[in-house]
Amino acid sequence: MLLDQTQARADQALLQLGRRLRADGYHFTCVSPATQARVNARPGAQRAGNLREVFGWSRPFAGALISADELEQLQTAGVLVTQGELLRSTVRWSSLDDLLLLHSAWPTERRDAVFFGPDSYRFAQVIRDHLQHGPRRVQHAVDIGCGAGVGALLIAQAAPHAQVSAVDINPLALRYTAINAALAGVANVSVEPSDLLDGISGHFDLIVANPPYMLDAARRTYRHGGGALGAELSLRIVEQARERLAPGGTLLLYSGVAMVEGHDALLEAIRLRLAGPAFSWHYRELDPDVFGEQLLEPGYEHVERIAAVALTVTRMA
Repeated sequence: MLLDQTQARADQALLQLGRRLRADGYHFTCVSPATQARVNARPGAQRAGNLREVFGWSRPFAGALISADELEQLQTAGVLVTQGELLRSTVRWSSLDDLLLLHSAWPTERRDAVFFGPDSYRFAQVIRDHLQHGPRRVQHAVDIGCGAGVGALLIAQAAPHAQVSAVDINPLALRYTAINAALAGVANVSVEPSDLLDGISGHFDLIVANPPYMLDAARRTYRHGGGALGAELSLRIVEQARERLAPGGTLLLYSGVAMVEGHDALLEAIRLRLAGPAFSWHYRELDPDVFGEQLLEPGYEHVERIAAVALTVTRMA
């Protein structure tokens, strides 16, 4: 009970800090980890001089840089660490249209880190396009592996009448999604622990997912996709979603694929799983070359590129 109360106070402190930042006009576009590292390595970038550098660029700062109540909120939330004579926040806030989203600070080294970055913006665009042009009214939706809650919040905003579930195996992701939902003022998002769809029941008009698709030696939850080249989680989502879509319902999967000698193994595996008349589907490359630095990692010796892809699957009525 004491632990629950401590966590509740911490989450409330983060919510209040997010509200303060939003009221002050804070805005930050989150970049890739490689870009973040390059920018923070520039001369003069080793210490924060404003709130964007504290809560966006994740730089250490002097306590006097932020207000006393902001400092207290960070301390109450347990997200303040010392770095020499300076302080550092272990959380950050990034902007997505009118949303302000709480997630883990850079570098995201912890296994339970909650990631947000360029993939999140591409994922959001896939969802927006479907919500604007999709023929079906959304009543029951789920965001698989919700992370910071991007998918769930976009659906909840566009369909305030819908029941939207945000599920993840990472308790920290569920906490941050709940805080982000409260900060966004949406009341139709429920957060639930689940390994993909194993922990929840029912059928869905819309299933969205942005799973990890890398091989990660540290097996960080937000990054490690499993299988030979990171595709295992994406394929598991396709397999589970095809059984849980309501007639006329749609799966939106944003993922990545490691290309070897021009061959897309993920697409070939999807073809096998969606063969037959039960589903209509479309697969496309959104970006032909993402996370090029990953090609230096073990296991990627024969990979030519990593492409960002989107899969849309509709169950025929």
